[in-house]
Amino acid sequence: MRVVQCSMPDPSLVFVEGTGVSVEVSQLTLAINGNWATQFGIIHDGGSFDLAVYNIHIYTLLQLADDAGRLSITTVQCSANVGDVNIQFHGGASIFFKPFISAFSGQISEMIREKICPAIQQAIIGLETTLQEIPVNIPVGQYISLSIPLTSSPAVTEQSFELDIKGEFYSRSSPSEPPFSASVFDVPYAENYMLSVAASEFLVNSAAYAFLSSGALQINITDDMIPKISPIHLNTSQFGAFVPQLRTLYPNMEMQVLLYASETPLFSFSSGVIDIHVPAAAKFSAVKPDGTLVPLFRLDVDGSFSGSARIDQNLTGAFQLKNLTLTLGSSEIGDFKTDTLEQMAVMAVKMFVLPKLDAALKAGFPLPTLKGFSLINSQLLIKNGFVAIFTDVQDSLTGL
Repeated sequence: MRVVQCSMPDPSLVFVEGTGVSVEVSQLTLAINGNWATQFGIIHDGGSFDLAVYNIHIYTLLQLADDAGRLSITTVQCSANVGDVNIQFHGGASIFFKPFISAFSGQISEMIREKICPAIQQAIIGLETTLQEIPVNIPVGQYISLSIPLTSSPAVTEQSFELDIKGEFYSRSSPSEPPFSASVFDVPYAENYMLSVAASEFLVNSAAYAFLSSGALQINITDDMIPKISPIHLNTSQFGAFVPQLRTLYPNMEMQVLLYASETPLFSFSSGVIDIHVPAAAKFSAVKPDGTLVPLFRLDVDGSFSGSARIDQNLTGAFQLKNLTLTLGSSEIGDFKTDTLEQMAVMAVKMFVLPKLDAALKAGFPLPTLKGFSLINSQLLIKNGFVAIFTDVQDSLTGL
């Protein structure tokens, strides 16, 4: 048998409070053609047939739950009815049993009806198996992974259903809990949008802690990485203007800087604003001709930035420097003032770092999508403690 035509109005999907989702299909019609064959001793006969099934009605109630941190779906209730069938036989000796077709059409309807719910249940079991195979720990690049287990069963109301997930990043090499905890937040219900997704400060800050734990938040800066138009380069001759001891102790030597986050960079969200606090340190060394490093001093850096984000076609944003201070943390060459170095650092951030960052943020980043679907009419909202995206979802093929 082959299904050659299927006519189905849009199914009705309704949220059932406290349970899950009901799916109802009415006036489903199928057209099927196939071959028939009989055998009685040495007598063989066969031909083809056309079968039409009218006004099929299916109702299914599905329960959504939490199963060890994964979304679970099961069939709670299923019912099916078949309105009528029409069957036409062709070929062979079908002319002799055509008059009796109406006598067993009811049996054909019942046979079809009995197979509908078991088929649906098998499909749901297959979907449940797929859901249980979805990992809740996802590698994200070389250094970190993302854990996204459910914290409770879905909260289903008459209007929507909500998934509460503890999203947290971990270091892949040394996973551990961060020295801060997640706070509860409530996402405002947006009835004009199909999907609302929100993330708290904890999610972003756990990523920063995971990168810090992995040793990824550090970089060795050499002079060839400094833009040629920079007013200062990494050598003791030029740095001697700010640290006089360098010209005497280590004249005409290249320098190298190990810049690293000394503590976890922290993000905070408030109404329309993203603030970032970056505690860092910079270890300066002189480079001998044989490549050996001579420790010179360490500068402690405390930086803060503020910015905003929005959604055009992409996720875009812009940031500005709020404050940057340098203090002498330790020194192998004696004390010196850091005021001028601080001014130079502020200038470098404003002239070189932020313009490159803002250029990338202005171009933006594509919004994440589901396979076969795209996000449209999206809006980003930054509130106290969390950021939310409200959006509609469109089928990429049909545009619906």
